[in-house]
Amino acid sequence: MCEGAETVRVGVVLCGIPEGDDCVVISEDGHGVSYTSAKNKEATSFSFDQVVNDDNLQSFQPELLQPLTESVCSGYNGALLICGVPTERICTLTYHSIIKQLLANLFSRMLSRVKEELFISVSSLQFYPDGTAVDVLSPNRQTLKLVTHPVLGSLVGGLCEVCVSSEEEAYVLYETRRETLEAGAGSISSRCSSLFSVAVEWKLHPEEAESEVCHSRLQLFSLAGGASRTDLRGVSPLLKVVDQIQGGATASDKLLPFLLHEALTGNSRAVLLYCISPQGLLDDETPSALALAQRARSLVTKATVGRWCPKATEREIRDKILDVQTLMMSQGESEAPNIHRLAELTQDLQIVKNQSWASRREESNKIKGKTQRSRQTPNSNRHSSEHKESTDAMKYLQDQLRREMEEHIREGKGSVEKVQERVARIQALKEALREEKLKNGAVTEKSDLCQQSLLEYNKAMEQRRQLKEDHVRLIQEEAEKMERDLAQEELPTESPQRELLVLTRERQVLVLQMEALRTEALRAERDLQDQNHKHQKELRCLREESLQVFRVFRQVREEQRKMLEGRYRCVLLEAVQDAVYLSAQNQQLQADNKQLHKALGELKDALAVRVDPKAEPLSRQQ
Repeated sequence: MCEGAETVRVGVVLCGIPEGDDCVVISEDGHGVSYTSAKNKEATSFSFDQVVNDDNLQSFQPELLQPLTESVCSGYNGALLICGVPTERICTLTYHSIIKQLLANLFSRMLSRVKEELFISVSSLQFYPDGTAVDVLSPNRQTLKLVTHPVLGSLVGGLCEVCVSSEEEAYVLYETRRETLEAGAGSISSRCSSLFSVAVEWKLHPEEAESEVCHSRLQLFSLAGGASRTDLRGVSPLLKVVDQIQGGATASDKLLPFLLHEALTGNSRAVLLYCISPQGLLDDETPSALALAQRARSLVTKATVGRWCPKATEREIRDKILDVQTLMMSQGESEAPNIHRLAELTQDLQIVKNQSWASRREESNKIKGKTQRSRQTPNSNRHSSEHKESTDAMKYLQDQLRREMEEHIREGKGSVEKVQERVARIQALKEALREEKLKNGAVTEKSDLCQQSLLEYNKAMEQRRQLKEDHVRLIQEEAEKMERDLAQEELPTESPQRELLVLTRERQVLVLQMEALRTEALRAERDLQDQNHKHQKELRCLREESLQVFRVFRQVREEQRKMLEGRYRCVLLEAVQDAVYLSAQNQQLQADNKQLHKALGELKDALAVRVDPKAEPLSRQQ
């Protein structure tokens, strides 16, 4: 292998004891497994870096996980892949012990080495079985795409990052990812994979203005599915990627296969933890899982320390952009290769700008603020959400009504029961749609009126308060002016001229106070009249709404009455028809009964003649 190349380190967890004739035995040195199948009775050996039982997961820390943490702290990218079919206990130990300890070691080492000029952020992705990816931390669900940068390497465009300062904050976001996966995926959560990334960046020479930045990333993959192609839960993405790598195929354009391909063969140091349950339902799951883990151990990564200078990279890209622009101007006409090259350089420059710590902290604060606002929704948002739900309900009812009408027109006439049932459904949908429209209009109008009334009331109160403050300030200034004028006048204290001057000044202040009170009273009266008009308008709206509700209710009741009357008429008509039919059948049965009685009497007479032969000569003599 070339310098810096390392193989993927693999650890295997055996969950429980196999049932039946299958046998899985850990080797004495703990670096291998011997598997004996119940069919061929032949033992197969598999080699790994470490094999443990489900009660000894902590032994992974010094052997596999601690070196991975040290690599990330030294500037290398690291990837931890957890896959297989873990039990509930394995899930608990993995997520609450291994991951938590891994994050704690990473933060403790980085905070002890670099106390200043340190930037740590986390991101989270969720992958569905159909190949789609969702940014868990993004409140707007931006579009994600793969981007390749000449300096920074492969990036995920549109991915949101949240700045963290401790392992507790990072672990809370990791738990949020798990809760989002279980809530969003629902029944298919066991078939969804996820990725939780921790990006660490620090300046190598903080005292320099253009210091180099060392950056590394720890990727925590949680892969769903099994190693057997007959698994009903789906095939593990790891199996597909390993087949592509060993088959010489290029990396897939989809997000999860591309990220796995980069983690297993690119600029990273990878550790795979495979959980195997020997008592699984599938016979070939255990050997397939062991074979897949051993195949992954043969993959080679090429990890290098990530270092770059943002200022120098930005200048270099700007110089290249200037060169391309000069070339395009000298040629006189823009050629397609130059245009594409200019677009690529512009995109690379924008990526470098987006890597600024200040801009990323600002975006992180925006994400946190949007998340908190979404958790604490104000009344206006509740009104908008209720309006949106009402609109969605109206659209659903309209679609249902359209389908029922189209089906009614397409099928045409049928049996009376089907026609009546379809008409009843259409009538019920019309009624529900009418009520939803009325409710939507009433809620919107009521919300608008209430908000407008509240805003106008607050505005009027603010104007009256400001007016009162202005009057108080004006009166106070006038009183101070009066005192200054009296102090300047050189008149005896008890002289009539001074008393007359004081009374004149006090009269001016009193007139000013009365004018202020009169203005405030007029303003209050005008505000009261405006509020009265608004309340009268709201009252009329409520009265019209109530009348409309009663009219709609009366119309609905009238339609229901007509529908019931028609239904009762049909039932009555059918009952009359049945009565006529039964009467005719009764008359026919009575006629048939008479004929049967007559035939029965003739048969009795004939039988009596056969039994008494003397009766015939007697009848002849007579």
